[in-house]
Amino acid sequence: MNTPLSGQNESVSRPGDAGPARPELKKAMEEIVETGFLGVSLRVRDRRGEWVGSVGRAELDGTDAPPVDGYTRIGSTTKTFAAALVLRTVAEGRIGLDTRAADHLPGFDLDERITVRMLLQHTSGVFNFTGEYDEDGTLLPGITTPYGTSTEEWLESQRESTRPEELVRLALSKPTMFEPGEKWGYANTNYVLARLLVENVTGRSFPEEMQRQILGPLGLTRTILPEDSPEIPAPHAHGYFRYEKDGEQKTVDITRQNPSWLSTGGDMISSTEDLAVFITALVGGHIVPPELLEEMYTPVSTGIPSMDYGLGVFVQKTEGGATIINHNGGVPGYAAMMSASPDGDTVMTAAVNYVDDPEITMAVQGQEAYQKLVKAVF
Repeated sequence: MNTPLSGQNESVSRPGDAGPARPELKKAMEEIVETGFLGVSLRVRDRRGEWVGSVGRAELDGTDAPPVDGYTRIGSTTKTFAAALVLRTVAEGRIGLDTRAADHLPGFDLDERITVRMLLQHTSGVFNFTGEYDEDGTLLPGITTPYGTSTEEWLESQRESTRPEELVRLALSKPTMFEPGEKWGYANTNYVLARLLVENVTGRSFPEEMQRQILGPLGLTRTILPEDSPEIPAPHAHGYFRYEKDGEQKTVDITRQNPSWLSTGGDMISSTEDLAVFITALVGGHIVPPELLEEMYTPVSTGIPSMDYGLGVFVQKTEGGATIINHNGGVPGYAAMMSASPDGDTVMTAAVNYVDDPEITMAVQGQEAYQKLVKAVF
């Protein structure tokens, strides 16, 4: 699907005479839009200074480019924030990485072999409440999602809120995918359990503790834990969802969506500026102490080439052998990208809005888009 590029925004700040603007960045963004995404907003900080720009469209029927620092839904990039908060709780001595998670999660009958580390690392084996595929490729459904035949159900389900405890109980009612610690398997359930664990050991709600420990100290005023609120502040680009009903294609604006069906698996709202501040502070050792940062960067194999997983972050190797700390994320209509070199010298954050489709999900295009930006930036 080719889409007109429409509007473009660009601003550049460079130290000294760092040279011209970054045509390679604009070119990479334009190529992403040409593959079918509506719009892209990109922020890059490196030794050449800071570059910010956007291309494409903020709205399906509009011509303006997305705001360069608008609010956006960040999906699973939420997990890095959550992992950082758990590690701060570890640093305070309230819990240990290799503590049994069940000791702090009463009432769920959680396998006592599962540790806090396994939750953050996705090695617990618990069922993913948004659904799993078994070894022969058969979908094992979980909570109602907007993909597949349940699109209408999901749209209807947006009227109701789902409690984190409900997501966990649903997941734990399903067979485990593997024995704890046996291998890696990405599951949103791990991070809802991590949320409940933080609440149990601190006596505060997850949003309160996130504000106290991370958002407030870093001044992240555009980062929000919406809980079950469908609102997203202005300015923002719009996200859409396309599905078929009675043989007719329908496209709905899903900018307003109740994120409680994902909870800490991917519910946060942020901006490219706040994401850049956060990941810079994280890799710079300003959020968790060095010994825990080392634990965060120690990965297990995911089976994905050059992309292993630590504690709430992917540890990626580029074609040139460089290491990148990253976590991308997506929810219907939106995607976010957040990457940094371990020394913090190069940081890239991006926000993408698009028309999602249950039959042709943008997962492959999204990974290709991310790799285009990585090649241009790192």
